[in-house]
Amino acid sequence: MKIKSQRDFGSAIMFIVIGVSFAIGALNYTFGSSARPGPAFFPFGLGIILALLGAVVLFTSLTIESEDGDPIGAIAFKPLFIVLSAFVVFGLALPRLGMVVSLPILIILSALAGEEFHWLSAIIMSIALTVLSWAVFIKGLGLTIPLWPAFMG
Repeated sequence: MKIKSQRDFGSAIMFIVIGVSFAIGALNYTFGSSARPGPAFFPFGLGIILALLGAVVLFTSLTIESEDGDPIGAIAFKPLFIVLSAFVVFGLALPRLGMVVSLPILIILSALAGEEFHWLSAIIMSIALTVLSWAVFIKGLGLTIPLWPAFMG
């Protein structure tokens, strides 16, 4: 059998491996019932759905012809490093600086990884996502995420 789209084939393998890993990892927790789902319910279901999506993409990568075999390009290490670093900075900053400071830092640092970075759009997006995150996680779900820096009380 010939791989007709290398990109889709690589994506499919990644989806299947991650989905199966999540489903297997969820087996260490209790499922509960459909009325009262346990901690394994969501990651197991999400892992199965991701693996099924990977199977569909795998099927299309083997059956649908693409131009030049759709080769996988070089890995963009610089953007990958920038985005991963932004998440590490966010994880370290959130308990100390709060969501109002650390989330815009995450968004602006992540935006630096793109080829078309614009300060104005990054600032507008960080304000909008910070307000939305506050509404969803703090007001809506009632999570105890520090909103302001620790030195402000």
